[in-house]
Amino acid sequence: MLSELKKSVSSQFLASIKMLENAIDMCPENVWQNRNDFSDFWYIVYHSLFWVDFYLTESPDKYLSFNEIGLTELDYDGILPNKVFGKHELKSFLEHCRSKCKDTIKNLDEGKASQIYKFGSLEMTYLELLIYNLRHLQHHTGQLNLILRQQINSAPKWIKNTD
Repeated sequence: MLSELKKSVSSQFLASIKMLENAIDMCPENVWQNRNDFSDFWYIVYHSLFWVDFYLTESPDKYLSFNEIGLTELDYDGILPNKVFGKHELKSFLEHCRSKCKDTIKNLDEGKASQIYKFGSLEMTYLELLIYNLRHLQHHTGQLNLILRQQINSAPKWIKNTD
């Protein structure tokens, strides 16, 4: 059962990462830093990838930030990164997250899946955290697609899985 579950979660998680990548690729430069109803496009991408990476880490105390990404997302006072990240930088971060996702799910066993993950008020099994992480990613990818639809009247297509 666990092998089928891992295959399904991996397929859907990687499809969501691909959908985020497609939104990044479709975003014109004039929209990348343009504040909209939610936030800057680049910041939503950054925020999404930070939490994908963070929650794919075995435990919060073992998290190591990727390149220049830093830990500003852990600051609850809403401090933004001290620079605007470009597409190239965030696509590199996305590749890191995609690879980490594949490895994390591939190496998931019964013990790790049922291990309790705690961070702030968040407490759940690691398996549930993977699904929570996937939902968070898709939520923000939906925001990005809405921004693209509003700004350029187009958005990337839905990806059903990564088979």
